[in-house]
Amino acid sequence: MGREMNEKITIQVFCEINPSEDLEKIKTSTFNLFPDLKIKIQENRLSGSSNNIELLSKVIKSIKNRQTINVLSRIMKSNMAENSTWFYLNKQAAFVDVVALCNEADESALGPIKIVLNSNNIEEIIENLASD
Repeated sequence: MGREMNEKITIQVFCEINPSEDLEKIKTSTFNLFPDLKIKIQENRLSGSSNNIELLSKVIKSIKNRQTINVLSRIMKSNMAENSTWFYLNKQAAFVDVVALCNEADESALGPIKIVLNSNNIEEIIENLASD
């Protein structure tokens, strides 16, 4: 993905599970976007993490194909705090294998999938994801 990224990164994926939702559908939504994610279910939340930037490759490729990479870059820069940043993806869109960014959590009716990136060089990570 873009230039070689040697920075240490942790990618965390979170998704609330509403009482009305089918857990298998939530898993499908998550694995559609992050096929290699190792997940755990605790109470009403699905979560997973990885130190491999390639976990984001499907999402980034799709966003670039839809020409919304500048939107993602803007969102990540505005959500940046110290060594981390985050963005939301629409959970229902993910279920049908579509990557759709959300500016706000309530843009995804049943709650979004939240992706948190942590790195000691988060600005460079954002730049590298947004470049070719």
